[in-house]
This record gives sequence, C-alpha cells and structure tokens, in this order.
Amino acid sequence: MNNQEIIEKNVASGTFNKTVVDDGFFVFTYKNDSNQVEKVSKEIGSKFIQFHFCLKGLSKFVFNQGTYGLNIKEDHSLLLYNPQQNLPINLELNPNSWVVSLLISIKKFHSLFSLEADYISFLNEDNKDKKYYKEGVISPSMAIVLNQLISFNLNPSIKRLYFQGKAYELLSLYFNRSEDTDIEQCPFLEDETNVIKIRKAKDIIISRMSEPPSLQELADEIGLSLKKLKEGFKQIYGDSVFSFLIDYKMEVARKLLETGELNVNEVGLKVGYSTSSHFIAAFKKKYGTTPKKYLMSQT
Repeated sequence: MNNQEIIEKNVASGTFNKTVVDDGFFVFTYKNDSNQVEKVSKEIGSKFIQFHFCLKGLSKFVFNQGTYGLNIKEDHSLLLYNPQQNLPINLELNPNSWVVSLLISIKKFHSLFSLEADYISFLNEDNKDKKYYKEGVISPSMAIVLNQLISFNLNPSIKRLYFQGKAYELLSLYFNRSEDTDIEQCPFLEDETNVIKIRKAKDIIISRMSEPPSLQELADEIGLSLKKLKEGFKQIYGDSVFSFLIDYKMEVARKLLETGELNVNEVGLKVGYSTSSHFIAAFKKKYGTTPKKYLMSQT
C-alpha cells in the first residue's frame, strides 16, 4: 500500500462525510446523533498528520487492536502523527457526539509551514522522524470554523471551495500564537461563555423543534440579549436561528421518510408542522421535490 493512500473502510452506522480539500488534504466529519455508541474505522497511511476536534460529546480513539484507548472530550483536540507506521483511525463516538478531522500529508504540511519548523515542534530536526501526539483545547474562534464545517448547508456545488477556505483557516488558528487579533475582530468571542450560551441555544431549539421558543424566549433562557443571540448564532452556525432550525427539521423529516415507518402527515407532525400543506411546502423548498415523491423514490 502506498503510504500516502487513504483506504476507505467506513463501518459506522452514523453519518460520515469526506471532503477533498486539496492534494493530500482531507476533511472528515462524523456525527452520531443517535443514542448508541457508533464506530468509524479508516486505514490511514504513515505520511499523514491527523488533527481531530471533538465539538460535542465524547469520543475515543482505539489503538493496537483495542489494547489502548485515548479519549477526546468535548471542546478538545488531538494531533496524531507517526512517520514510522500507518496510524489507522478507529473511533468510537458516544451518543450525541460530533467530531471533525483534518488529514494532511506531511509533504503538503511542509509546503505550508516550511519557514516555521522551529516554532512547530514536530517539524524541527530533532522530532521530524518521531511519532508525535498533542492534546489541546478548542478556542472559540476554532469552534466557529468547526461548526461551520459540520453544519454546512450551502449549495453543494461550492462545498469543496468552502471547505478549502475553512480548513486552511482552521489550521492557521490551530497554530496561532495569540488570539488577540481574533478578539479584536470579533468582540463577541472575547467571553467564551457567550459561545457556550449559543451552543445551548442550538441544543434547545433542536430538542424542542416541534414547539420551539420564540427568539426573545430563547434569548432570555440562555441569558443573552436578543441582538447577541442573533449575531452569535450567525457567527457560529453561519445561519439565522430559524433557518438553521428549518434545515434541521427537514433533515430529520428526510430520515424519517426513509425509514418507511411513517406517512407524510405523521412525519410533518413529528417535526412540528400542524398542517401537511406547510410541511410539504417547506420540504419542497429544501429538496426540490414533495415528501410523497421522495418517499416513493425510496421504495
């Protein structure tokens, strides 16, 4: 096997997405929104540096046929690199856990950071051929980019371009010595508790999607002004609160239709539409077809 080859072996029952960012540069997103532990395995060549970010929940990397495990907690990152041997990803995602991973070949990485070898410890002469591992904390500015990657809901035709920009932005933030500049550009992030409150807002509207609170009620519940709720949600998730909620509802509806266990009216009620006509209109606007036609296409 070519050391730089990534062999697809997706054994997860949850959502798994791969996006090619550039030659030797990939983004993987893992979302386990179920109530069971899910597993993802991928064979990765030794020429890749791995950056893993846990946005939500708790995940575990398993090594050496299960003899050793390494947890990655919510809002934490993990850098893995071993030039001496292949380093497969064997990831166990706890229920309601999200992980974003960047994989970049050492050749590509050197081309980006060749002038920073002394600053980036695993690139210097003493360490460049040694295995390297580092845990870290996800900063607020990194959290914004990561959420934009995992919650991507723009036109599919621009996905690669969008991911390319965000992946390089994420790398630059990861190796940034100071976040002072980010704070000046985005005062909202100066207080990390605001980011936590916005995440709570997202969890609230998802958990109550059939009867969501009003924006003012939501702002009051998380302890932010209405203005900060709107601005912060847009910054982190790239969309307004209710546009995000509608997209989430439609994704849930699509998955419910695919199970074949509920009819169109029942699915509409499940995601909070009291009349089928409103649900059908929203579904068609999102997917370009009616729920009934989509249901028929699945049989």
